[in-house]
Amino acid sequence: MSKVPPLMPVLSGAVTFSRFRSEPTGDAPSDTKRWLSKGLKSGLFEPIDLKKTEDERAAGFVELENSDSTDFTTGSVLYGEYALFGYRVDTVKVPPALLKAELAKWQKEFEKREGRQPTRGEKSENRASLKHMLRQRAVPMTKVHDVSWNLKTNQVQLWAASRKTVDEILLAIEECFQVKLQPLVPASLAAQAGISDENLVPTPELIGMEISSSEIASSEVSHGDA
Repeated sequence: MSKVPPLMPVLSGAVTFSRFRSEPTGDAPSDTKRWLSKGLKSGLFEPIDLKKTEDERAAGFVELENSDSTDFTTGSVLYGEYALFGYRVDTVKVPPALLKAELAKWQKEFEKREGRQPTRGEKSENRASLKHMLRQRAVPMTKVHDVSWNLKTNQVQLWAASRKTVDEILLAIEECFQVKLQPLVPASLAAQAGISDENLVPTPELIGMEISSSEIASSEVSHGDA
């Protein structure tokens, strides 16, 4: 018996998603499970190390039901003909208002202690120091975007509202899995079906240029008089 896929965003809140068709850029994988695991691990999510880096952002693949896990066992990714996983994005930012308040507090203490206002250089140096301190205390903001990949039909669905985020996930999937993702939009679907661009042009009726019966009658009368 195949496992029932966990609830995707379309069933639990968010409904914004994009659809694509995946096409291998090379030979099709002979071992789907191995190919899937290798691809996910090559682009896995790595948390931001606040002590070792000044990076403000980290992104990568995670398990769908456990966004802290990147083991990608077969049972955590494959659900029948579907591969389900997440694309996690963590950001660490110090709120400008908080930094401004801390800087004002420091400046007041400095003036009281030194009997003068701090120089521009002293302000700049302390601002950097305060920002680093506040960053160490910050809690990363996490957002996980769900990915559904039907390995039988090669259809990929991404749950993300931002065009920039969609493009980022597309690039990650294409690089890690050696595929090309084609958007499933009317123009793309028509091209796959061999329908020419000329046949996609709106008809006069569609854009409100239909000729009324009275205009037709009037035209006939004019021609009759002539």
